[in-house]
Amino acid sequence: MYGVSFKLGSAAVLALLFMAVPAAATRFEDDVLAELNRARTDPQAFVVTLKDFRRQFWRDGSYSVAGDGSRRLTREGTTAVDEAIAFVGRQPRLARLERSRTLALAAADHSAEQGPQGDIGHASRDGTGPGERVMARGGDRYIAETISYGQGDPLDVVIQLIVDDGVANRGHRAVIFDGQLRYAGAGCGPHAGYGFMCTIDFGRTEKGTWR
Repeated sequence: MYGVSFKLGSAAVLALLFMAVPAAATRFEDDVLAELNRARTDPQAFVVTLKDFRRQFWRDGSYSVAGDGSRRLTREGTTAVDEAIAFVGRQPRLARLERSRTLALAAADHSAEQGPQGDIGHASRDGTGPGERVMARGGDRYIAETISYGQGDPLDVVIQLIVDDGVANRGHRAVIFDGQLRYAGAGCGPHAGYGFMCTIDFGRTEKGTWR
């Protein structure tokens, strides 16, 4: 499940996203984890953030991008946002996700491979999946993975994954609010097709083992 939720509307927006790539990727990735934890540990407060996002929508299903004056078209318009607001509003407070170096390295490997090629999805070009990438980094295969494309801001990454526009099973949202998942690691960077991408791997343990 990758769900390219908010597609870029023009080459100009794509250029802006390339310019928005952070100089210190580690800081960006830490901020993504912080936003994930804000949603998990205080879902009622995050509902306010989602409602603010909803106010940026136009009747055609596009929304205004803060800071650059552009607009991006979504597949479902405010329908997915309203559903996300209702969902998050029902969630209990969850434990914080702890950063896993193993999961972060595996996530970074995927973004480093896909980004220059403009690929999307969870499979590597050699056919391996998220579990195999974690195993290659010394962990185990029992993990979940979410991928955001086209978002150059940590909060926007998390909003995209929680809203899950165009993803029928809302799989990214389910992963983020899965209380059994206690560790995560993000790997983010430039993407030839969408400007920026962020892979996030989640596990029950730091190494992605079942227990």
